[in-house]
Amino acid sequence: MMKTIKIKRIYDTKAEDDGYRILIDRLWPRGVSKKLAELDEWNKEVTPTPELRKWFAHDPEKFEEFKSLYQEELRDHKSELKRLKSIAASQNLTLLYAAKDPKINHAIILLDAIKKS
Repeated sequence: MMKTIKIKRIYDTKAEDDGYRILIDRLWPRGVSKKLAELDEWNKEVTPTPELRKWFAHDPEKFEEFKSLYQEELRDHKSELKRLKSIAASQNLTLLYAAKDPKINHAIILLDAIKKS
């Protein structure tokens, strides 16, 4: 039985039920100290490539195409997705991201990919 996998901004306060906390951004978020982030892991492997991230630039009009391209990139990381899913099998898993928009970001896509792996 899988525990909860959730996404939240790195700027949000750590919650007791966060469980295993993973930063899923390639770049360290501005204004966040490594100590205060209280991470268990910083996983750059499952983030969008720098080229894709720069092309997308959080433009809502590009989101559907970004989603498709990022899903394609994630196909090369099946073992990593399964590892993350196995973490969620034993404890809550929180994927942390820095993007401002809670509806248009890569964390939503990654969450779905982990659940489907």
